[in-house]
Amino acid sequence: MTQKNKSIADENMQPKPDALLEDIADYVLYGEVNKKETLSTARYALMDSIGCAMLALGFPECCKLLGPLVPGTHVPVGARVLGTDYHLDPMKAAFDNGALIRWLDYNDTWLAAEWGHPSDNLGAILSVTDYVSAQNIAHGKAPLTVHDILMAMIKAYEIQGVLALENSFNQVGLDHVVLVKVASTAVVSGLLGSTRAQIINALSLAWVDGQSLRTYRHAPNTGTRKSWAAGDATRRGVELAWMAQRGEMGYPSALSAKTWGFCDVLFGGKPLKVSQPFGTYVMDNILFKIAYPAEFHAQTAVEAALTLHPEINPKLNQIEKIVLTTQSPAVRIIRKTGPLHNPADRDHCLQYMVAVALLFGELTAQHYEDSVASDTRIDALREKMQVVEDPQFSQDYLDPDKRAIPNAVQVFFEDGSHTEKVQIDYPLGHHRRRDEGLPLLEAKFKHNISTRLPEARATAVRSLFDDPVALDHKTVNEFMEMLVI
Repeated sequence: MTQKNKSIADENMQPKPDALLEDIADYVLYGEVNKKETLSTARYALMDSIGCAMLALGFPECCKLLGPLVPGTHVPVGARVLGTDYHLDPMKAAFDNGALIRWLDYNDTWLAAEWGHPSDNLGAILSVTDYVSAQNIAHGKAPLTVHDILMAMIKAYEIQGVLALENSFNQVGLDHVVLVKVASTAVVSGLLGSTRAQIINALSLAWVDGQSLRTYRHAPNTGTRKSWAAGDATRRGVELAWMAQRGEMGYPSALSAKTWGFCDVLFGGKPLKVSQPFGTYVMDNILFKIAYPAEFHAQTAVEAALTLHPEINPKLNQIEKIVLTTQSPAVRIIRKTGPLHNPADRDHCLQYMVAVALLFGELTAQHYEDSVASDTRIDALREKMQVVEDPQFSQDYLDPDKRAIPNAVQVFFEDGSHTEKVQIDYPLGHHRRRDEGLPLLEAKFKHNISTRLPEARATAVRSLFDDPVALDHKTVNEFMEMLVI
């Protein structure tokens, strides 16, 4: 081999860190967030996530995963789990809080080339800020505040969401929780007081780490792991951040290394694309699930079906066919025929969600349970559905100025008549419908926390969220004390 053809690897020269690792570390350490609207949206995202976690505690399949791995373990100066009396190490607490927040698939969403839920990172953020606050108090220092939680949220949302804009991990079979792990690792490193070099090391460990397949999200294997995969990712983010903060080495070309790096091994040899600097774009444009616990690509389909419910309810036995017009991601992810085996299967089936909305005029988390799914009318309607992609819908979905999630529903009857084609482009939680949606989001939160917290406590929590200044200055230890049993 000539000197000209020698590579860095041949000479075993340590390369500079990949630019993306440096950019994320610099954003965590030096990125400024001072927009009032961004902070306001982050408060709503925190509020909604806590409410969804409280609601999830009513589902035994979720609760069985919570608590210490070794029964009886109690970590007094550890981290707490929402709506429970658990005191755990921050890693298991991150898993538990992450699983609770994601279980019902009922809060915020980000849709781009990759899909995901940036609130998944709250499992790590809540647990580590609670732990750091407890440690600070034990050593005579000031605890962190809810403002610190909000700042970490904004940065975690931005890291996950910007990386999702033009990088489709699902196209190579990887689950989007890889981005949860990366974002959680980054912001937790900052919360732990890591240096720039330590954050870069931690991020490299997250990319080198094994990544989840999407097997558990798709037929014929859809299952409950999709509800705790984010908790697992955010737990691992805490662990890797901790290791790097304690001096564990990193791998500077974890992304770009020839043959052995992430991009060559798992991303088809393509480099990761970052089309804009890290700022506040993702939090500013986050999507809230306000009315229906439904996979986000189906939100407008459910709303359209609910619009048609009064008209078709008296004529259920006269339906010939139902045409669902949608975008390409919905076709790829949630168009599903044949048997549906569990609630996780049903809440990712476009036809099931639309059938329930047409039949009952509502869609709640309970509608995915076996007791409702046994209603034979649901599958009878599913069999009459045709799902078709509208190329314009798919184009509007990817348009950065629109970020639409269009769906249309039309019902045809045996006598040749039909309903109007009800088309809805933007779901209730979209940025373009913020004014309409936020009062409903507040009502959803009030209901959800009341399912778990005593009334006096629930009232105090609601009052705190009604006062942004008081919320921001609330210490994390006091805040978490309000949210546990």
